[in-house]
Amino acid sequence: MAEAQNIPAGSTTAGAIAVAAESTVATRMSAPPSFDVADFPVPHGREEEWRFTPLARLRGLHDGTAVANGTMKAQIDAPEGVTVESVERGDARIGKAGTPVDRVAAQAFSSFAKATVVTVPKEAVLTEPVRVSLHGEGGTTFGHTVFDVQAFAEAVIVIDHTGDGVRAANVEFVVGDGAKLTVVSVQDWDDTAVHCSQHNALIGRDATFKSIVVTFGGDVVRLHPRISYAGPGGEAELFGLYFTDAGQHQEHRLLVTHDAPHCKSNVVYKGALQGQDAHAVWIGDVLIEKTAEGTDTYEMNRNLVLTDGARVDSVPNLEIETGEIVGAGHASATGRFDDEQLFYLQARGIPADEARRLVVRGFFAELVQQIGVPDIEERLLTKIETELQGSV
Repeated sequence: MAEAQNIPAGSTTAGAIAVAAESTVATRMSAPPSFDVADFPVPHGREEEWRFTPLARLRGLHDGTAVANGTMKAQIDAPEGVTVESVERGDARIGKAGTPVDRVAAQAFSSFAKATVVTVPKEAVLTEPVRVSLHGEGGTTFGHTVFDVQAFAEAVIVIDHTGDGVRAANVEFVVGDGAKLTVVSVQDWDDTAVHCSQHNALIGRDATFKSIVVTFGGDVVRLHPRISYAGPGGEAELFGLYFTDAGQHQEHRLLVTHDAPHCKSNVVYKGALQGQDAHAVWIGDVLIEKTAEGTDTYEMNRNLVLTDGARVDSVPNLEIETGEIVGAGHASATGRFDDEQLFYLQARGIPADEARRLVVRGFFAELVQQIGVPDIEERLLTKIETELQGSV
C-alpha cells in the first residue's frame, strides 16, 4: 500500500496544511521541550509520540526507575587538529542544537556525569573520519555528546554502537556557516540491548548536513533525529537503513523544522523486516514555518516485508504554513517482493533464493553508497548478507 502527496510550487496558499496523520506536527508532543525531566509526565502509551513504543521493554528509561549503574567503553579516534573535551553540563555549547522533547531524552540530560565536546576547527578539511566507538558492557548508561563543526570546515563522523546494555543519550551536531558534515550512526547492538537517543542538528547559513542512520541490532532501538536551520541556504539529507528481525522493535522518528528561508531537505529511509513480531516504526515529520519561504523538501519511506508475522507502521506528516515554497512532498510504501522482478531474474536462470537476495541488495544499495566510508560500507553489506541468510 502506498501513500504519497506532492505539493509543487505555487499550489498552496498561506497557512495551507497537508497532513497524512490524525494530528499535525504542532500537536504531536505531549509536553513542550525542556531540559528538566520533571516537566514531562510519565508516559502511559496513549500519547501520540509513545503509542507505538513498547514501554515495558525500555527498562525504566521512561519512568525514572533506570539508574546509571552500567559501563560504556568509549573510544574517539580524531584526526590531527580536532579537539576532544570532557566538560561539565554548564558548558555554553551544551544544548545549542536543541532541547529534549520527551521524558527519556530529558532523563538522559539530567543523568549524565560529563559531556563530550568534539570540535572541528574553522576551515579545517578532514581527510579521515572522526570515529566514535561506544561498546556497552552491561547496565544502564546516559550520555551527551556535542559535535561542533565550525564555519567552512568539512568532516565525516562515524558513531558505532555495539555490545549490550541500556543506553539513553542526546547527540548534538552544530554545523557552522558554509560547513559540510556527514554523520554515519550505526546501531549494531547485541539482541538484548535497549537504545534511545535524540539527535539534534542545527545547520548554519549555506551549510550542508548529511546523516546516514543504520540500525540492525538491539531489542528496542528508538532514535529521534531533529533538524533545524540557523540561517538561509542550509541543506539536509537524512538517509536511513534498518533490518528488523524477529521480536525486535526499531523506531525512527524524524522532525525537520524549516524555520529559515531558502533551505532544502531530503529524507529517504528504507527497511526490511523478517520474523515473528518484528516491528519497525517510521515517523517522518516536516514543518515549514511562515518564515521559511523558498523551502524545497521531500521525504520517503519504503519497507520490504520478507516473512509473515512482521509489522510496519509508517507515517509521513507534512505541515505547511507558507505558500511561497519551491516544492514539498512525502511518500510511504510497504510491500513484499515484486513478483515481476523475481520472474525477470528467474527467467534468466537465477535460482529463486538468489533472486530474492539480489532484490534486497538492490533495495538497500543506494543508501549504502551514501556512506562514503569503504570499511563501513563493506561491513554493512556483509551484515545485510548475514541477515538474508535467515529469510531468503
